[in-house]
Order: sequence, then C-alpha cells, then structure tokens
Amino acid sequence: MAAITSRNFTERSIERLSRVSALRVIEPEIDLVGELGEGRLIADELISVAGIDVELTDEQRAHLSREEVAAIADEGTRFEAVLTAGSALQMSKAPDLTDPRITYLLHELGEETRHSRLFIGLLASIGTSTRNPFERGLLGYVKHRVVRDLILGRPLLMDVLVLAGEEIPDLIQKRMAEHPGTDPYLAEVNRYHRQEEARHLAFARTMLPELLAAAPRRERFLVRHVAPLLIEIMFDSLVHPHVYRSVGLPGWRTWWAVKRSPQRLALRHEATAPVLAAVTAAGTFGRHTRPTRRWRVLVGVPR
Repeated sequence: MAAITSRNFTERSIERLSRVSALRVIEPEIDLVGELGEGRLIADELISVAGIDVELTDEQRAHLSREEVAAIADEGTRFEAVLTAGSALQMSKAPDLTDPRITYLLHELGEETRHSRLFIGLLASIGTSTRNPFERGLLGYVKHRVVRDLILGRPLLMDVLVLAGEEIPDLIQKRMAEHPGTDPYLAEVNRYHRQEEARHLAFARTMLPELLAAAPRRERFLVRHVAPLLIEIMFDSLVHPHVYRSVGLPGWRTWWAVKRSPQRLALRHEATAPVLAAVTAAGTFGRHTRPTRRWRVLVGVPR
C-alpha cells in the first residue's frame, strides 16, 4: 500500500506540472519581442576570465562577453537536443503512453524546442564565427559517441545529467538576470528561461527515486562514479577555448586557467551542489554511505 500511495503522489505531482505548463505557453517570437544591444552583454565580473590575470581592453571585454553568451546559448541548444533525443527514446519504449509522465515529457519537449528557437535567435543576433573545438575532430567524435553509447537509453543517468544541465545554467542565468550590467533583453530571456526550467527541475527530481529503484546495477554504478565527471565536463564546456582566441588570448591555456580559477570553481561548486543533494536524497549512495570521491570533488566537499 505504501508503494502505491507513493506512486499516486508522484503522478499527482506530475499532473500538476502538466497543468501549469498548459496554462503558461510562452512563444518567444511573440511574447519576448526585443533584441540584444550593441557592445557589452554582461558585466566584467560575470565573464569567465574574472579573477585571472589577463590584460584586455574595454572593447575586447565587450567582445568576449558576446562570445561567451553565444557559446552558452550554443551549448544549451545542443544539450536540449540530447534531452529531446533521450526523452523521445524513453517514450518509444514506454509500456503505457497514457502515463502522466509521458504527458509531461511532451510538455517539456515543447518548452525545450521554444527555448532552442530563442537561443538560436540570440546566436544569429550576436553573429559569432567562433567554432567550438569540442564539436569537431577527435573531441567531437568522442563527445557524440559518449552521448550515443553511454547516455542515451539510460534513463537514470540521463535524469541526473538533466538535473545538472538545468541547475548549472540556472545559476549562471540567475546572476545575469539580477546584475544591473546585463543587457536588458538578455536579462528578460534569462528570467523567462529560468521560470520554465524550474518545472523541468521539479520533474527530474520527482522521477529520480523511481528511476533509481528500477535501474540495473551497472547504471547505478555510472551515476555514482561517472556522472560527476560528465557533469564537470559539461560545466567546463560551456565556454570553449576558441572564445578566448577571439580576443587574442591563448585559447587552451586560458581555458585551463579559467577552469582552475577560484571564482570558476566556486561557481561550479554552487551550481552542482543541488544535484548532489538530489541524488543523495534519492538514496543513490545508500543509507550509510557518503558520496563517492568524484562527487565530492565536483561540489568541493572537504575530504
């Protein structure tokens, strides 16, 4: 009886999320009319090189701010494509298409496609020509093989990565939206995106205990030991090395310096702590087992 009650509570929660999504349909081309301004898009303290020793003119910092916003929008759109593929695969295997979980997934996919259209609009407005090395050559090949062979088709691992893929940009966008130095239209876009992603986060957290209980041992192992490494890569890939090359900085050297800077590490720790809290609350590490070393490194938990 307890399991049935828990399942019914989960379904009622998901049905509420579906109702809210149905009542709050926001079309970006209609409801978010506006455009990015010229020059700087975010303040210096929000740029990834804040806190490391680089010499840049005001013009270079303005250009870097635009390139970083474009890189984040590009990576966010690609992540949402992976989410769409994983969700569609889950739906194709669902034993019961009338399940409330499937209905909400369809709401979420509709919202994600609208987000992607909005992000692509930002990319077109910025007009960046910087090419992401993580999407090309050997690095691109490895990335796409990991997505195809390791992530897609594993609902528990996918859910954990979705949590990370929502929590990380949520914190970044929160800081942008609240900072007075952020371009007004970009701040509005960030507020809109965070509002809808809050429901996606609630859904992913709600599903986590169910998926954990149903997952095979190998997939639970991946969540304990491999997921935090994938999340770290996800975080570090938001701003790729060629962004720094666009303003005359050494690309890979600057990328490594940013990756290790105290400010960037603090941002990663704060953004990923809610993910660890969710997987721990779901019982991922067992009743008496602390998080694995990789998770502790990800969120900066002292040894």
